[in-house]
Amino acid sequence: MFSQKIKPFLYLGAFYLIISLIVRIVFLFHPITTASFGFFEVLKVLSIGIINDIFVFVLASIFLALYFLFLSNTKYKKPYGQIILGIFVLFFLYILVIPNNIFKQYGGSIAEVALAFIGLKTLFFAAMLFFPAQRIKIRNTLYFIVVFLYTTVIIFNAVSEYFFYNEFGLRYNFIAVDYLIYTNEVIGNIMESYPVIPLFLAISAVSLTITWMIFRRTKNELLDLPNLKQKFILLGSFIVLAGVSLLGLSFTTKITSPNVFAEEIEANGLPKFYWAFTHNELDYFQFYPKIDQKLAENNFLSQFSEPKLTRNITSDQPELKKNVVLISIESLSAEFMEHYGNTQKLTPFLDSLANHSIMFTNLYATGNRTVRGLEALTLCIPPTAGESIIKRENNKNKFTTGSVFKSKGYDVKFLYGGYSYFDNMQDFFAGNGYGIVDRNNFKPEEISFANVWGVADEDMARKAIQVMNAEAKSGKPFFNHWMTVSNHRPFTYPDGRVDIPGNAKSREGGVKYTDYSLKLFFDMAKKQDWYKNTVFVIIADHCASSAGDTELPMDKYKIPALVYSDGFIQPQKFDQVMSQIDVMPTVFGLLNFNYQSKFLGQDVFKKEFQPKAYIATYQDLGFVKDDHLTVISPVRMIRQYSLKQKPSQLSPQFNIYYDENIIKDHNQKLVDETISAYQSTSYWIKNNNLNR
Repeated sequence: MFSQKIKPFLYLGAFYLIISLIVRIVFLFHPITTASFGFFEVLKVLSIGIINDIFVFVLASIFLALYFLFLSNTKYKKPYGQIILGIFVLFFLYILVIPNNIFKQYGGSIAEVALAFIGLKTLFFAAMLFFPAQRIKIRNTLYFIVVFLYTTVIIFNAVSEYFFYNEFGLRYNFIAVDYLIYTNEVIGNIMESYPVIPLFLAISAVSLTITWMIFRRTKNELLDLPNLKQKFILLGSFIVLAGVSLLGLSFTTKITSPNVFAEEIEANGLPKFYWAFTHNELDYFQFYPKIDQKLAENNFLSQFSEPKLTRNITSDQPELKKNVVLISIESLSAEFMEHYGNTQKLTPFLDSLANHSIMFTNLYATGNRTVRGLEALTLCIPPTAGESIIKRENNKNKFTTGSVFKSKGYDVKFLYGGYSYFDNMQDFFAGNGYGIVDRNNFKPEEISFANVWGVADEDMARKAIQVMNAEAKSGKPFFNHWMTVSNHRPFTYPDGRVDIPGNAKSREGGVKYTDYSLKLFFDMAKKQDWYKNTVFVIIADHCASSAGDTELPMDKYKIPALVYSDGFIQPQKFDQVMSQIDVMPTVFGLLNFNYQSKFLGQDVFKKEFQPKAYIATYQDLGFVKDDHLTVISPVRMIRQYSLKQKPSQLSPQFNIYYDENIIKDHNQKLVDETISAYQSTSYWIKNNNLNR
């Protein structure tokens, strides 16, 4: 009897394992998977993967187990049926009528979802209570729906994991959690990027087919329902299996591999999603290697001429109150520019401008998300474990580039072509004294083209000129930080601007269109009175992709950065290793600003500058110095790589590709510097020492 009653679980479980195996095989041969696998490594990946999938399916079956647990004919007998129906009706009325019920307190659509669920449950229960002759048909219909939901979720999750891996070379992580939270932008992005209708039709067709096959083979098990004793035996068995699965996942999810792709492919995306959802911020002191706190701070601060957190920055030259326009370019990897060897002519304007600018040729982004780039350019601090500070609750009243400009009498604004509530940007920038210009500030006639991420970059360029003209009339200098949006999937933009059609949805088109928009902006800016008195800082927020053979592939963090000012900046190539967090302290140095600083980046033109860079994911924290990459990770893991440029016809300053070879005997000085930097930063953030 028991083997018959678990048939639905066995069929659905087999289907889930087959789908998961197919996904893993696809990942193994996916172009983004640049690592090679031997036979035994493939066997290990697939074996651990299957074990992970079994554990996950057991835990995901809890809803199916509850569904079968409450199947009963006894509950429809008098007086139980009437009592249960009355409870359902009262619960439905509670959600419908009571203005401050528990579901409405959660906000969003929770109350509507609960109302719909309880309403349908009440309706079906009443039908089965008052029409006993139709009870089997109704129960079969509900069972079919339950199986259909399971098969649809299994297929949809597999498709989602494929698209996520296709974009990032990873299973679910913090980005997937953000995608769940910002459903409007994400659903819009999916609608504009992929053939959604055919895709959903295909998913529905496969789900219906599989559901019908499982339904036909298992529906008879609903004719003879288990009694109370049998249900307790089945429930007890399931609880034991669920406990074993939880313990098993706590072990298998900690299995590591020197091959990052192997780790990702053998993992199951759902536990990774759950972990990311529950770990917005990682406690450095719980998960990472530590040294004495005072020693860590002394080590880190020794790089500054005044080895203190709060330092006086002084210049022997008069301050220059020039306007500053900081342009963060979405996803502009260094490899897109001709300077770095690209032959597709994607950035003709930026390549031309670079020859008249200070070009930082060896600069690395701190992370692989926009919020990390914004954090680095605004707070000028190394990245910390977990989410960017921009996304955290305690993100206001920080010491920022904007606060320095404000102390000098500047008008300070953040410009963004989308809705700035996305990624918590509005909360962060407004909470740190920035004025905000975003899509809400556009009149319909000012928008020539828009997609889900915002108005086209050329429209934002025109709006930026409007804003800057108004600021110039006030007589105050201005600092504007403009974040572009067009070089982002779905890579759509107005036709006729570049030689790649706007509906081609290609990254190359997105890059080329952004370059076109920047040229348009500069062409307009040159006609304005304030142009000659303005410093333009142009830098990518992060690279187009972060996937590679190691946790932190160097080429996936190298970004272009320029400082240009007509008649003020003398062109040069600065080729020492530097970080995104060094850019704005360097700009302040060019302007001869005197100010009290809490920035953790350095002015690269000062004699005490130490060439180095910080690169990180949400959990792997890397430190680049002296041709070494040191990486610290949970749980107190330390890895170190030697860095050697790969052979190239390009000059070393423009060669972005490195061999990263693991070192067994660590350079302890660099390990201590890595720990000191990240431990000190985490401590200062935790204790609000980086506030204004």
